[in-house]
Amino acid sequence: MLELKEKKVTSTVIRERLLAEAETNVAITFKENDQKDSFEIGGRGELQIGVLIEQMRREGFELIVSRPRVLYKESENGSKLEPIEEVTIDVDEEYTSSVVDGMNQRKAEMQDMRAAGAGKTRLIFLAPSRGLIGYQNKFLTDTKGTGVINRIFNKYDNFKGNIPGRKYGALISTDTGTAVAYAIFNLQDRGTMFIGHQTPVYGGMIVGEHSRDNDLEINVLKGKQLTNVRASGTDEAVKLTTPRKMSLEEMMAYINEDELLEVTPKSLRLRKRYLSAIERKRNKKTA
Repeated sequence: MLELKEKKVTSTVIRERLLAEAETNVAITFKENDQKDSFEIGGRGELQIGVLIEQMRREGFELIVSRPRVLYKESENGSKLEPIEEVTIDVDEEYTSSVVDGMNQRKAEMQDMRAAGAGKTRLIFLAPSRGLIGYQNKFLTDTKGTGVINRIFNKYDNFKGNIPGRKYGALISTDTGTAVAYAIFNLQDRGTMFIGHQTPVYGGMIVGEHSRDNDLEINVLKGKQLTNVRASGTDEAVKLTTPRKMSLEEMMAYINEDELLEVTPKSLRLRKRYLSAIERKRNKKTA
């Protein structure tokens, strides 16, 4: 991994900070594994976890975060139960169909739909909490920022089955160094880039989103081969599209189970859990 000259913090210091937070914040729970090198933090939704991570980041901490997960329970007959939330949405009538379609994809069940006046429609759903992770940003996009959504815990109910995740794969850097504009320009047609020119990258770091559903390893360090021959009109201008920028909460919801979010005081980076391509292939076969 690159030495980016950012503040380094040991797991012991992070543990003490999280323990102090759990003592003063009743909504936070703290657990650690047997090796004492990773911690499980519980909170009321991904937003609260995101606020804690952002606060620690501004205090100078560095940490790696996995995708948020919900807490399951087991019924008396041994079946799996998951948390269900009541979701109340007020939205303009023209965006109703988009919202209903988005909630249906997340295994939500509509309980009520009625006119709320002034061209608004009120929708009430019962939706699994895990399906609502990351939905806030899609909801704002679908409603052009005019919708209002409220969520409250309702009950634990039977597991609703698989919920489709991210449609597209990741563009993964193969080498460590500094990204070159020429390489990014030639790779832009492969997907959406998360980085720009002169961005430090390392092997296993996610530098973009693939236009297909599989992961693709790319080299963003490969510059143009220079020669002593000059030809007029053969060089095309390098024009880079603006890289996609995501907030901390968006990144937490974006990553899959085999990916991690690296948080530092200066940067937010996405990476694969296993940086080596060989380890990723071996782990995929095992899974």
